[in-house]
Amino acid sequence: MNKLNHYQEKITVVVILYKEKFETIISCLRNIKNFKTIIIDNANDKDLKKRLNTNHSFYKYILNEKNIGFASAAYQGINECETEYIFFLTADCLISEENIFLLLEAKNKYKDCYLTSPTFYDEKDNLTYNGGLLPENGDKSSPLKLEGDACVESVITTAVLFNVEEIKKIGSIDKNFFIYFMDDELCRRIRQNKKSVIQVYNSKAKHVHGNLKIDNKLKKIFFRNYHFTFDELYYYYKNDINNSKLKEIKKKFYKYIVKIFLNLLILRFEKSVYYFSKTLAYFKFVKKTGKF
Repeated sequence: MNKLNHYQEKITVVVILYKEKFETIISCLRNIKNFKTIIIDNANDKDLKKRLNTNHSFYKYILNEKNIGFASAAYQGINECETEYIFFLTADCLISEENIFLLLEAKNKYKDCYLTSPTFYDEKDNLTYNGGLLPENGDKSSPLKLEGDACVESVITTAVLFNVEEIKKIGSIDKNFFIYFMDDELCRRIRQNKKSVIQVYNSKAKHVHGNLKIDNKLKKIFFRNYHFTFDELYYYYKNDINNSKLKEIKKKFYKYIVKIFLNLLILRFEKSVYYFSKTLAYFKFVKKTGKF
């Protein structure tokens, strides 16, 4: 068995879908066709499964009856994996086999490394954001200008490689998140266990950041702000020892209820939905945690 085949046998690629375009998925899968691949579709798209099965063979293909969120689907993928390593990949990220292998080599090169992730570029080959600070420590928008591999506080779980048993050992993915902040929480937990997260300089991927697959404008506003708000509250509930950031966020919600009705009165429906979604997320957080 040559080196490449040896690596392929060790890695399962888990691709989590939710209403991606067929062409986008095919472009992603074309690069990983030699790996065991698990598809988890949170949109329960049976027609998409039939179309993809005519072009590719999959190790497992899971249709979830409802959108359980990225975090729960990631947890599901970890439990379905039977290889030593998992590579999480979203369909809007393109990465070659060779660049995945570089992630595995870096994972095994650095002592106490628990997670590796590539350096991201856009479609015009401009450097884009991946690794950086945890949210409580600074801004997360500017890409790192690296000259080599870097130990970072956090990376986006768009494309990450890790050892299955190591991640299970520290508690796996927290399913209480929906999509936002789960990567930060996982990376924070890795660092708390005195392990490292590495952005690998020579491993390169193309990624288009943050496009919601919801056409209706009001639904899109609600979806993003409802889940972002709950996930942010839950993140700081778990990780803000003095509750200072949590208190700062929660102060805003007393004003939001008034703003819902004021914006309804002046027919600013988008703003009303925005404040309604954030208020509803706050009440979900209170019910979940008992923290008022």
